[in-house]
Amino acid sequence: VQLVESGGGLVQPGGSLRLSCVTSGFTFSTYTMSWYRQAPGKERELVAVISRGGGTINYADSVKGRFTISRDNAANTVYLQMNSLKPEDTAVYYCNTRTWWGQGTQVTVSS
Repeated sequence: VQLVESGGGLVQPGGSLRLSCVTSGFTFSTYTMSWYRQAPGKERELVAVISRGGGTINYADSVKGRFTISRDNAANTVYLQMNSLKPEDTAVYYCNTRTWWGQGTQVTVSS
């Protein structure tokens, strides 16, 4: 099983980034997928969750209205579109399903 995140980087406050997580080694379309993040000195927190077919989505209150999770089951990929980014969004972002995690991608929001 592999989960490989990409798309992180340095962005100014108010900017946007789109994270991708390409997966392999399991039947992607049958698994709920999640994005988590971990800021320095803080615990890992759940950011967004999307059901197998994409019909059920939930977000952390801190990102509602700014982040959008989506998935492409044909491409075995889950996305996180992040708009109106704030300095407090700075963290390593991880893709997750069940007990499997990606290596993370760094997002830094700073002027």
